[in-house]
Amino acid sequence: MAYLLGGGAPASGAALVGSQYCVCKVELSVSGQNLLDRDVTSKSDPFCVLFTEHDGRWMEYDRTETAVNNLNPAFSKKFVLNYHFEEVQKLKFALFDQDKSSMQLEEHDFLGQFSCSLGMIVSSKKITRPLLLMNDKPAGKGLITIAAQELSDNRVITLSLAGRKLDKKDLFGKSDPFLEFYKPGDDGKWMLVHRTEVIKYTLDPVWKPFTVPLVSLCDGDMEKPIQREFECINPKKQKKKKSYKNSGIIILRSCKINRDYSFLDYILGGCQLMFTVGIDFTASNGNPLDPSSLHYINPMGTNEYLSAIWAVGQIIQDYDSDKMFPALGFGAQLPPDWKVSHEFAINFNPTNPFCSGVDGIAQAYSACLPHIRFYGPTNFSPIVNHVARFAAQATQQQTATQYFILLILTDGVISDMEETRHAVVQASKLPMSIIIVGVGNADFAAMEFLDGDSRTLRSHTGEEAARDIVQFVPFREFRNAAKETLAKAVLAELPQQVVQYFKHKNLPPTNSEPS
Repeated sequence: MAYLLGGGAPASGAALVGSQYCVCKVELSVSGQNLLDRDVTSKSDPFCVLFTEHDGRWMEYDRTETAVNNLNPAFSKKFVLNYHFEEVQKLKFALFDQDKSSMQLEEHDFLGQFSCSLGMIVSSKKITRPLLLMNDKPAGKGLITIAAQELSDNRVITLSLAGRKLDKKDLFGKSDPFLEFYKPGDDGKWMLVHRTEVIKYTLDPVWKPFTVPLVSLCDGDMEKPIQREFECINPKKQKKKKSYKNSGIIILRSCKINRDYSFLDYILGGCQLMFTVGIDFTASNGNPLDPSSLHYINPMGTNEYLSAIWAVGQIIQDYDSDKMFPALGFGAQLPPDWKVSHEFAINFNPTNPFCSGVDGIAQAYSACLPHIRFYGPTNFSPIVNHVARFAAQATQQQTATQYFILLILTDGVISDMEETRHAVVQASKLPMSIIIVGVGNADFAAMEFLDGDSRTLRSHTGEEAARDIVQFVPFREFRNAAKETLAKAVLAELPQQVVQYFKHKNLPPTNSEPS
């Protein structure tokens, strides 16, 4: 590892590395129980094959070793995959009885299979499910158990450094020193890891402590040496002066290694993502019986509202153990008295507004359309405050076990902007994020204002949001894109928001080990 004083960087080929240098990887361990016995004179010799889905086709990803004469195998070979929260990563585990040395799977007896998403495994950390035959009938009493573990090195190192008697570089003053840290890359070129701040007019600088991922600094190799005090050498001066000793001393004042918990750590630690949908039923959407209406369900059984629910919901539902989600409407008149409501259960059961999975939300949405009158105005604050009340209750547990996500689907301008700004600012203090999908072609400037990417959101009283919790995406930008593209855009900021909240509250993952 190289440590260079500012100005002594390698001449070329240096590339900046940061936290994005870390790749989030998951290791899956597989075992089987009570497998079918396909051998006559002995027991089956099972091995497991992992398939991943690409463009609707199953492709073999990897396979385990063969467990000889064993109906309850625990395979030592692990499957290692890159983990992407914002994608549905479909997996299929198929077990075979090895009969020949052939690599062709059709040459071996089929013992059963199980399909799921990587998110389902990660959210449960460990699952056991029945194995099925090709006709979806049980493969005897066969079971498969899959356990997930994060492989990414998410340790961080905090360094505090100082300099002493550095060279004077300025003609009329002292020096303005800074430090740059480099490490050798696989291609032999030097990669810039970190640059400290510049300290003006001093030969004895004390730099602020800084934190970098351990994998960025030394590839996670704790055996790489580090000096507590080392000399700064100027090669030009060293050549010119025989009496030259050094151009100053760099002192490592302190070095501390901690674990920097990731989103995956919190999910594997048992954090549940609590999903709520809020749907805009204001009159500007148009009559749902009219094909020009945004709520009109076409012959294919969908519209932009349903498409957005599916895109986000199919990801989120894997991270909630019971998959029961509240679905609320706003801006409609409800029977029998036809009063306007901005916070009603679309299944018309106010004491139990939960729908079973994304399918249940879609069914309740379709069923409620003929029974309500679209009206207005477009008020967001009641539904934001509704979810915030539950998020506030979760904070009493002082654990990283629940995080609330509100998906708002809307077609137009917010009528209660001041109240909504205040509600969002208050919600920013809670374990909660808000995703807004703009449906149709309206002016969504107000939604972009709530999405505090370019500026800090303030309430009408001037209070600043504790953090950015709103992500706004206009559906029209994804009409002609693959359905997975919308989910990636909508959920891009969520993992960071989850980690940011729990770290700010000093709440480690529930099942984490001490640093």
